Amino acid sequence: MAVLSVHTSPLAQPGTGDAGGMNVYVLQSALQLARRGVEVEIFTRATSSADAPVVEAAPGVLVRNVVAGPFEGLDKHDLPTQLCAFTAGVLREEAHHEPGYYDLVHSHYWLSGQVGWLARDRWGVPLVHTAHTLAAVKNAALADGDVPEPAARQIGEQQVVAEADRLITNTADESRQLVDIYGADPRRIDVVAPGADLTRYRPGDKAAARAELGLNPNELIVTFVGRIQPLKAPDVLLRAAAALVEREPALPLRIVIVGGPSGTGLDRPDSLIDLAASLGITARVTFLPPQPPERLAQVYRAADLVAVPSYSESFGLVAIEAQACGTPVVAADVGGLGVAVRSGETGLLVPGHRTDDWADALHSLLADPGRLAEMALRAPLHAEDFSWEHTADGLLESYKRANASFRRLPEHTPRRGRGLWKLRRMGGVRT
Repeated sequence: MAVLSVHTSPLAQPGTGDAGGMNVYVLQSALQLARRGVEVEIFTRATSSADAPVVEAAPGVLVRNVVAGPFEGLDKHDLPTQLCAFTAGVLREEAHHEPGYYDLVHSHYWLSGQVGWLARDRWGVPLVHTAHTLAAVKNAALADGDVPEPAARQIGEQQVVAEADRLITNTADESRQLVDIYGADPRRIDVVAPGADLTRYRPGDKAAARAELGLNPNELIVTFVGRIQPLKAPDVLLRAAAALVEREPALPLRIVIVGGPSGTGLDRPDSLIDLAASLGITARVTFLPPQPPERLAQVYRAADLVAVPSYSESFGLVAIEAQACGTPVVAADVGGLGVAVRSGETGLLVPGHRTDDWADALHSLLADPGRLAEMALRAPLHAEDFSWEHTADGLLESYKRANASFRRLPEHTPRRGRGLWKLRRMGGVRT
């Protein structure tokens, strides 16, 4: 099958540039599908002249770096200008093979959906699409000073929703948004929750994790992990921390910010450093660059709490990864975070982004070690419901439905080949 991820590579380090939860989703789901015997080829845009044309991410998973536009310095909002070049690269690769080589297309994000729509028509195979985020939802919850998503994106999303054979959402709430905003047919929507690598993200020794990261073993640590941009709202955490310190100057509070500037955050890459200084809490804030997965697990284990104050989240993988490591989460009550966090049991959901509300939520847990410890015990049990194995199960079921309902024109009937065999392995025999 062909997987399309135009604007960001699954091999990129999450927390840098436009790389985030979607990168993790694309790679981890592909790895799980490959372990089920499904061969996956991921098409993404090359962003460096050093990128090899093809990279084997794992047995059964190839990443194809398609040359489309300049390697560097191309903003995400300029990527629509390169969709023609990217589509040509995808179609030319398929032309090297027998018809039916790619037996299904799964596109991620609206840009990829535009390419997938054309590939579906050209190859005569089903298109499954995952939006990950929706422009209208993001625009309805913009952070102060953030830039709204352009109308072109909303138009593009509408087109992809209308054309896709199956739509995959992270939560039932996201499914309702597709129906209410874009008029999607609910019969074509499958809810498949993302997951976490539970072999990597699991409880561990907090003291050892702090020692490895050079953090004080006696401080109360609240950690933010993600891209540094207004949408993710790390400033909300800093303001809440300052309010807490003002209330209790002796509180041994440490804020750890892990990530790099992204999106509109690139305009002011030092904004959080400046904010911490203006709030008078510079000495209490530690900044770390984006971390590879094995190191990130230690970041989660080292924390007493992980904060996810985003203005919009389709799901929130950070929340699941943190809980899998035994760390409770305080999150904004937006989007999929209401599913990712079991409020009152594995963490707390905060309505809105008011500084006092966030300070109160953090204090209620940090000041109650017993309650915090109980949440830490329950968190990994909750996270067990969100594994990439479960995600792969849901994706395969959606692929089967897409294949079963797909109406193929006679001229697109593929010759018997590897693509047909692969769908039979998945249980979706073509007719």
